[in-house]
Amino acid sequence: MSERESMPYDVVIVGGGPAGLSAAIRLKQRAATEGREISVCLLEKGSEIGAHILSGAVIDPIALDELLPDWRETGCPLAQVPVTENHHWFLGKEAKVAIPHFFTPPFMHNKGCYTGSLGSLCRWLAEQAEALGVEIFPGFPAAEILYNEDGSVKGVATGDMGLARDGSAKPDYQPGLELHARYTLFAEGARGHLTKQLKARYHLDDESDPQTYGLGVKELWDIDPGKHVPGRVIHTQGWPLTDAYGGGFLYHQAGGQVALGFVVGLGYRNPYLSPYEEFQRWKHHPAIREVLEGGKRISYGARVINEGGWQSIPKLVMPGAALIGCSAGFVNVPRIKGTHTAMKSAMLAADAALDAVAADRTSDTLDAYPAALDASWIATELKMVRNAGPALGKYGNWLGTLVAGIDMWMRYLGIGLPFTIRNKADHTKLWRKDQVRKIDYPKADGVISFDRLSSVFLSGTNHEEDQPVHLKLADPDVPIRYNLPVFDEPARLYCPAGVYEVLEDSEGHPRFQINAQNCVHCKTCDIKDPTQNINWVAPEGGGGPTYPNM
Repeated sequence: MSERESMPYDVVIVGGGPAGLSAAIRLKQRAATEGREISVCLLEKGSEIGAHILSGAVIDPIALDELLPDWRETGCPLAQVPVTENHHWFLGKEAKVAIPHFFTPPFMHNKGCYTGSLGSLCRWLAEQAEALGVEIFPGFPAAEILYNEDGSVKGVATGDMGLARDGSAKPDYQPGLELHARYTLFAEGARGHLTKQLKARYHLDDESDPQTYGLGVKELWDIDPGKHVPGRVIHTQGWPLTDAYGGGFLYHQAGGQVALGFVVGLGYRNPYLSPYEEFQRWKHHPAIREVLEGGKRISYGARVINEGGWQSIPKLVMPGAALIGCSAGFVNVPRIKGTHTAMKSAMLAADAALDAVAADRTSDTLDAYPAALDASWIATELKMVRNAGPALGKYGNWLGTLVAGIDMWMRYLGIGLPFTIRNKADHTKLWRKDQVRKIDYPKADGVISFDRLSSVFLSGTNHEEDQPVHLKLADPDVPIRYNLPVFDEPARLYCPAGVYEVLEDSEGHPRFQINAQNCVHCKTCDIKDPTQNINWVAPEGGGGPTYPNM
């Protein structure tokens, strides 16, 4: 195999989401203003910018206003649909109860926010970044972290291309490329595979709670024009979940479409629970089905989101590198928003990196970044809601919502409950199969609800079949030897893409099968597997979903 070539940059950014792109833009903006030169490279594992981006999304424009103040007048797709209505429903199996606005703190309202496609926003941000001189390489996943002799981060290497399933080189083999940087910013999104390595190497989360997650499953529908109300935003709690927490969303967006989805906290206990099937069941609630009837589903996807809150944010910096955006976990759980905090964190890290480069520093620790973040509105906002996500995880939907609501109101009024609710890792919370009841999910009707494989087809997911499997088992025997008898192998149900199956071999013995080509890169398996036996790594460049406007 060939030697890898290398390219030097001042700053390398891993990830083409809102955080990575905001950091790139900020670096170039400030460099131009100050008359400096700075080389910036951004790697994106998707086949194009936005291909792997999935979010609700209702976006608070506060960070976008700071980064690109004229975004409303310069063709940004987010400007099309401001939020006009905000509804919050508690659902029973057939009924709904609307929660009046005055029950929720003012910062929970969506006044001044916009609803639209985060993928489309990222494509627009990429245009702004490239116009400023940022080099963007889509289809090149960062597969390896490079280190200097002193232990600092040197940069990253992209994955080799043209490897067969057994790891041998095919005729079209191309080695990865090394990207060396003074500073590397990791913007991989929730549960980044390189971020996980950095946390372990530099003990970044030794003083923070474990991060917790929710799995969001989403669809786009073209609906009857007579039912479409641009800017209407609906959130739901309650049915169909019982002993798990989470809820649904339905946003009326541009072009006669609605974005709808369901988020299930991955701290659930019952191994028979399927977040995908809970979503399909939720769509049959009369209040949701009424919107969808006569419409057509056009896209599907899934992705985990951070839910741990302020107490689960790890140390952000290490020699030569920093975590930004959802790699660190800045989601405001009760607001169901993280784009604005991700972008702001990226801008603060970019400022610190530019100052370091201007001072001719290399691979030291960007201490100015966490200091600036602690003094920013990110810290103010996340500290105010620090108990919301953990309360839901500990007490469930009903009592957790009450505790979270009381705490948020008190903090808004300047009081606050005198304690912080701690988080425990999601994989530790699963109960044995003999402690729970099986959940009987109805069969998909093909009109409102659908099976997983037809959904994966709509995600545009594709992986080269003859490539190394990117879902690695630390011990290949664990799924059948332990997970199956103890938990009935929950990977079959928590995966929203049908990646994992338990089949029978020719002698009738169970065997574990990984359909890696179905993987939508949601990262649920990496989080929820009870023995932490599954490790998600980056597949060959460009593989995975191809979301058009999710």
